[in-house]
Amino acid sequence: MQTQRTIFHWILASAPLVAALTWMFFSFGSEAEVAEYFRAYRENAPVLTPILQVVTDFGNAAFYVIYAALLFKAWRTRDRKLARFVGVYIVVQLVIALMAVRFLKTTIGRPRPGYDGLFQPMSHSGSMHSLPSGHTTEITGAALPFALRNRQVLFSLLIGMVIALVALSRVYLGWHHPTDVFFGWLLGSVSGFAINTFAPKE
Repeated sequence: MQTQRTIFHWILASAPLVAALTWMFFSFGSEAEVAEYFRAYRENAPVLTPILQVVTDFGNAAFYVIYAALLFKAWRTRDRKLARFVGVYIVVQLVIALMAVRFLKTTIGRPRPGYDGLFQPMSHSGSMHSLPSGHTTEITGAALPFALRNRQVLFSLLIGMVIALVALSRVYLGWHHPTDVFFGWLLGSVSGFAINTFAPKE
């Protein structure tokens, strides 16, 4: 029963992003068309660009503040379970959102939107580090555990909108392809489940 509830809230927290990616998949013939669509949109309606730039720059940083506050609370109240939750978050994010993502970006060498050419495995150029989206991996890994722990429908949907906003800002700003975001979401989901598993609320 607990596992079913966890999966249900993962689905809820994933729904906004998955819905948006599905729309892109069925609305465009290729990911190059997606990149061109948002490039033209940025030029014709630039009002959204600075807003989404703030989202992409500070979305993950907001969770650093949240987890730091939780760690401080754990220290003040001597709450070992809460301290363990934050500690597991730090370790899992370092292993998956930092090390694994960096390894995959370098070894895969996928060109970012707007860069022509083939994949260049083992490239150290940032323009060849499109897959997977590190921002998406990180925001999913940071936000998802809250949905899995609280298990409230509206809260899980709210978490899902936060994840989607940060992830889709990467596509809108031309830093990532939709599939980069998709695989970042998968990696981040692994992080979220790992954090929830090794730092249970009960």
